[in-house]
Amino acid sequence: MEDFVQKLRQYAKNGTPAERRIAKYFTEHLNDLPFETAASVADRLDLSPMTVGRFLRALGYQGLDSVKVEIRETVTTSPAQLQSAMSELHQDAAEGKPLAVLVAEQIQALHHIYHLTAQPHWSEAVSLISTAREVSIATHARLASLAHHFCQRLTQARDGVRTLDGADNRFAELFARLAVDDALLVIIDCRRFAKARLLARTARRYGYKVVLISPQQADWMADQSNVMLPLPPARAPDLDNLPPLIALLDCLSESVVLEVGEEAALRRRRMLEFATVLGETANH
Repeated sequence: MEDFVQKLRQYAKNGTPAERRIAKYFTEHLNDLPFETAASVADRLDLSPMTVGRFLRALGYQGLDSVKVEIRETVTTSPAQLQSAMSELHQDAAEGKPLAVLVAEQIQALHHIYHLTAQPHWSEAVSLISTAREVSIATHARLASLAHHFCQRLTQARDGVRTLDGADNRFAELFARLAVDDALLVIIDCRRFAKARLLARTARRYGYKVVLISPQQADWMADQSNVMLPLPPARAPDLDNLPPLIALLDCLSESVVLEVGEEAALRRRRMLEFATVLGETANH
């Protein structure tokens, strides 16, 4: 990362006018780069995405995604900094500051999920998702975007993953054919998902294995799924508990990627290369 910053300083002094503008922007907004794209940077600086792409290649990167990876790998928080931040957070939460209370509750939920990753049923869920012949992900239409995100993450590790959100009776796709041997259904439950229990029972009757992701307090029966991964309680009964759910889905998909191993690493590399090619093509 220090080498990257040093190159930016050199271009800020000696580059072309466009290079100086990009280098200055990158230097002043390093913390924002994980949330940027070449197109968004180009738009902010009134340049073309192709110009930003050429600048990144001159720095030795294939694109902004490569820079983001390096930032993630090199920018760390020291234990002392972390301890100081946590102490400040707990103090603010004890004083009743609303955002501090919210962040403290979310950190507690993350502790719950991290503890869950060490449990046998977590390993069983990871094994089922990794080895099933096909994986279907079902949820309420309200959570369809999260199911698609989870599906895309799993695609980094394996083929044969699809999402079903129940819109237009799409759950019928599961049962409109003879059961596939060793097929898996992942159900992401929420309070609005009234069909979840019927879907789980029917899927198991048709020979599917079922991994269930559901709030702790949900009244599921043990025989309605093969594996249950419980979410921590929601802050309020009428909430969907999205932050812990997103964290659980990310941890679960990453565990599957790690379980698959080298083949998943190769798939990720090929997908990144193809995304880079598409990005370069779009800029011409």
